[in-house]
Amino acid sequence: MGWMGDTVDSIKSIQIRQLLSQGVSLGMIVTSALIIWKALMCFTGSESPVVVVLSGSMEPGFKRGDILFLHMSNDPIRTGEIVVFNVDGREIPIVHRVIKVHERQETGDVEVLTKGDNNYGDDRLLYAQGQLWLQRHHIMGRAVGFLPYVGWVTIIMTEKPIIKYILIGALGLLVITSKD
Repeated sequence: MGWMGDTVDSIKSIQIRQLLSQGVSLGMIVTSALIIWKALMCFTGSESPVVVVLSGSMEPGFKRGDILFLHMSNDPIRTGEIVVFNVDGREIPIVHRVIKVHERQETGDVEVLTKGDNNYGDDRLLYAQGQLWLQRHHIMGRAVGFLPYVGWVTIIMTEKPIIKYILIGALGLLVITSKD
């Protein structure tokens, strides 16, 4: 009969109480992940404490698929820091280096100009139309650490959604058929 036959027999023999128990276990796993994410948001002060580098614009420092850990504090942003920012009208955050800091004398507000290490020019072409500088509210956080290549899992699942669905289906089947 083999593995597939054993899996089908296992699904057929599931009782309601066991199914409810496994559903609660799955719910607890998802809830725990959300709690950990929210705790990281509070601890780091960043709306997204972990991001994946999606392009080669920061090579050789960061490569596509690296995971960056972010922290956002009230310290002034300095030239040379690597920041992750959102641009109005774009969904995906951008990871680039601050190349200029501009402080407005009358208000004390700090504005920054960014550039990818592997790009020829600054990021003004990426900003919203007519925008020359990033304000503090655009910046999600500063890079404080990274894990190389670990983010490729996210990139592959985003670029090839069928793999994501197969993985979720396999994990769901594993939860349903487990006897614990």
